[in-house]
Amino acid sequence: MIKRFVEKVGFMNIVMLILVLSIIITAEYIFIQGNKIDAIFLGLWAPTILGFMNYLKYRD
Repeated sequence: MIKRFVEKVGFMNIVMLILVLSIIITAEYIFIQGNKIDAIFLGLWAPTILGFMNYLKYRD
């Protein structure tokens, strides 16, 4: 089941999605700690990475 999912989505896409998820979790943690500006800055990386993934996917 997992092998089929990896073949369908692609290994690098899964790695990038895990990276985005970890960025979101880290930003939430930093926000809860009280560093709101740092958390917002870090949280903006996730949509940037997702946008870059879309650009690479539809570039051709």
